[in-house]
Amino acid sequence: MKELPPEKEPDMASSSETPPPLHPIVWVEIPVTDLDVARRFYEAVFGWKTTLETGGPNPMAAFPSSDPSKGVAGHLYPGTPASSGGPTVHLAVPGKLEEAVVRVWKAGGKVLDRPPETIPPGRFAYALDPDGNSIGLFEAHT
Repeated sequence: MKELPPEKEPDMASSSETPPPLHPIVWVEIPVTDLDVARRFYEAVFGWKTTLETGGPNPMAAFPSSDPSKGVAGHLYPGTPASSGGPTVHLAVPGKLEEAVVRVWKAGGKVLDRPPETIPPGRFAYALDPDGNSIGLFEAHT
């Protein structure tokens, strides 16, 4: 497909019609080689129930969201994972971070950090899912 130049370059700095987005990330797609294996991994690690959706161009397993209009959602889809981990998506874990780390190992993933990193809003550790996708396990301070 040939890329066409815009007829007129928009002046984003002076645009008062479009407010900044509530969340700059709209949704997250994680490519996986086996959708069933990936669903079991993410459900075991994060304690969610994904929803299989087949109405679009590809089947996908949607992550749950209590109110998709007020936040970011995501899904798993059949695709080719990045060869070196790709971008890292940080996902909230239920319970303690240490418990999530154990669930990652048991479900077939790998944990890359020990000890976890601490930042003002909480703690996190980097991990890889069974396809090698980079994920962050995040525990918020309470």
